[in-house]
Amino acid sequence: MFTELLVCLLIGGLICFLVQRSRKQVLKTEDGWWGPGAPPDGGEDVTIYPFKVSTSDKELEDLYTRIDQTRPVPSLEDSQFNYGFNSQYLQKVVSYWRHDFDWRGQVDKLNQYSHFKTNIEGVNIHYLHVKPKKVPVGSAAIPLIMVHGWPGSFYEFYGLIPLLTEPTEPHDLVFEVVCPSIPGYGFSEAPHKKGFDSVCAAHIFHKLMRRLGFQQFYAHGGDWGWLVTTNMAQLQPKTVRGLHVNFAPPSKPGLPLALSVMLGNRFPKLFGFTDMDVQRLYPCMDKLVVETIKESGYMHIQATKPDTVGRGLNDSPVGLAAYILEKFSTWTSRDFRNLEDGGLTRKFSLDDLLTNVMIYWTSGCIVSSMRFYKENFGKGLNAPHSKMTVFVPTGFACFPNELMHTPKLWVKQKYRNLVTFTPMARGGHFAAMEEPQLMAEDIQKFIKLVEKKKKKQQ
Repeated sequence: MFTELLVCLLIGGLICFLVQRSRKQVLKTEDGWWGPGAPPDGGEDVTIYPFKVSTSDKELEDLYTRIDQTRPVPSLEDSQFNYGFNSQYLQKVVSYWRHDFDWRGQVDKLNQYSHFKTNIEGVNIHYLHVKPKKVPVGSAAIPLIMVHGWPGSFYEFYGLIPLLTEPTEPHDLVFEVVCPSIPGYGFSEAPHKKGFDSVCAAHIFHKLMRRLGFQQFYAHGGDWGWLVTTNMAQLQPKTVRGLHVNFAPPSKPGLPLALSVMLGNRFPKLFGFTDMDVQRLYPCMDKLVVETIKESGYMHIQATKPDTVGRGLNDSPVGLAAYILEKFSTWTSRDFRNLEDGGLTRKFSLDDLLTNVMIYWTSGCIVSSMRFYKENFGKGLNAPHSKMTVFVPTGFACFPNELMHTPKLWVKQKYRNLVTFTPMARGGHFAAMEEPQLMAEDIQKFIKLVEKKKKKQQ
């Protein structure tokens, strides 16, 4: 008993030392040029243009022709979604897409918010800018940028936006929301040159927010959006008033993380592990190694040779749908792998899922979106931002079915000013789309606390 207590004290002291010794650093970057050829002479064109999503008979006829010519492949017996997207169920999804899905109606839905484009560092950046219809007297709308990931898009936030810009609770904050498409995703132009990573995207989004007149703002992100907004906080910590994320895998494992993995099952209280933490992390080989291998094959492809598989997906709408929608199954709940329909419509509607697929199809962005993995992982795992901590006030929404579970101790290794850490009642990787109400409530809670603290300091 005495030995175990001594070990706990020594480990606890070591963790405290490692946490306290880090210094505040600011990430450095430079302007780039991601357009074709050399940058033109003269200053940058700062014009902002209205943009509308559109479609045409020709576009739909081409889609339907390709769908009609697909070559179905039978799934193995009793395989469900364990080998990928089940072919039998895929045929049902494709039939709905071909005969019942109303893309023109969904285009109208996409256009319910104001879309714009503006050129930054040589590429046209697409974004939504949603202003609140009504702001209470004596208050101002709070600017918030929300960044998506892969294989999602700005459309992931369509259920969340009205909850933030038109809240029903009288004491809730009112937000002015900006949702950009990462360059190479959706309707943002793809970079024409190698090297465009998350830091480059963060730099461009800072320029976008300045162009829109925001000197300070809050940021939210999941998946790649987590890393882009984290980089934004590292680049300009005085500009980002607060950072809210729902995905935060350890970027650079250190001694505290290693010790917690090795000893957390035996001494959970020492590391602040909850029952949920223990359940999600142990046994380590199964939960942290085997599961990661099962669900990361796509990442190895996209981080090495994205153009090869991407070319096939860009030609086949059925292949593209299978590739994207399989993630909306397994990444929502691992248990869905054992269902014949992958549990797809338990959390999402086919209309919403196919709308996201159509954004990829009509913009032809699947290859450039996959290249983002190559650019980020191709430089190794020792990028400067991975070694830097974040001191901007941070809120973390911990959804129980997230791809990688991140205990509070691990989050605090990166985000030193952790204001809120919320174990969420339900939800997976695409949390903003799956559980917009829960996400809105957590964003409200976090930003209210940060605003209250800032007012006290004034």
